[in-house]
Amino acid sequence: MEARVRGASGSPALRMAPLVTTAVIQSAAAAALARARFGYSIGRARMTADEFEVWFDKGVTDGLPVVPPTRERVERMLAGTRRSRDELVGDMPPNYGRLTVEKAAINAVMAGCRPEFLPVLLAAAECACDPAFNLHGMSGSTHFAAPLIVVNGPVRARIGLNCGFGVFGPGHRANATIGRALRLLMINIGGARPGETSMSTFGHPGRYTYCIGEHEEASPWPPYHAGRGLAPGASAVTLFAGEAPHGISDHASRTARELAGSLGWSMAGLWNSKHFPLYSHTMLVVGPMIPKFASTEEIHVVVAGGTAGRFSVAIPGWLGTRNGSRPVTRAVEQID
Repeated sequence: MEARVRGASGSPALRMAPLVTTAVIQSAAAAALARARFGYSIGRARMTADEFEVWFDKGVTDGLPVVPPTRERVERMLAGTRRSRDELVGDMPPNYGRLTVEKAAINAVMAGCRPEFLPVLLAAAECACDPAFNLHGMSGSTHFAAPLIVVNGPVRARIGLNCGFGVFGPGHRANATIGRALRLLMINIGGARPGETSMSTFGHPGRYTYCIGEHEEASPWPPYHAGRGLAPGASAVTLFAGEAPHGISDHASRTARELAGSLGWSMAGLWNSKHFPLYSHTMLVVGPMIPKFASTEEIHVVVAGGTAGRFSVAIPGWLGTRNGSRPVTRAVEQID
């Protein structure tokens, strides 16, 4: 600013005075607006900035700011479950850190969860620690998969989980923070750190958060978890090792047979010809507005998204061999 003013007549200090005065007025106005909207002053916000920076220094974030896990916040989070704080949820790969309910609650606070989200996170964490899911292999792989959390049952409405428009996108706290909390557990308990133990060549945005609800009310089929051995009215979580969603747009098909051919060829193109036709479990997220069809054993069909447009999403899995990952489903603890 000073260099620009020096070209004018008079001293730099005199020329800068009006600019400084304007900046002070604007700063005061901004502070007043902040007080009116958020109940705090700009000065106080600056004074407490280190409260957030310290967690970056500790290396316990996902690259975004976290909510400081004070004892009071953790205790409020633990009130969301009947399980003991010392209960072992599992040994979390890849470093097999011991994950207790209390550690899950700490990371849930950091992610921004509400206490009623904790049972869903605990169920997802149990899935992640199941050897069948093979989180160790997925975390250390150069592949780009991430754990996708699919939630079914009454818990969706209770926690405000989005199942409709923009289901894979932003704007809903439950979707955003539950998926993020699982990632923080993978980092802070499992030790999955990019470039150290997590060796994905590219990764994908779902490695920040990847959590959806099935739009059961718009589906002509029984809910997804009912086909995996749980009661249709139960709340459940399924963990699926998936790539980023690959959109499929087909507004021409009018029958299930036509659509099945379109979706099938689209899914076949998700892997290269050496892996033709499919390499692994694949999740097909079907929009509510398309014709319906039956699924085969390794194609996992759920209904989600908004009730407009004939769109679907295919999510290729990670390594479908016996050394790969299989979807794992767990019931969610019921809290009255």
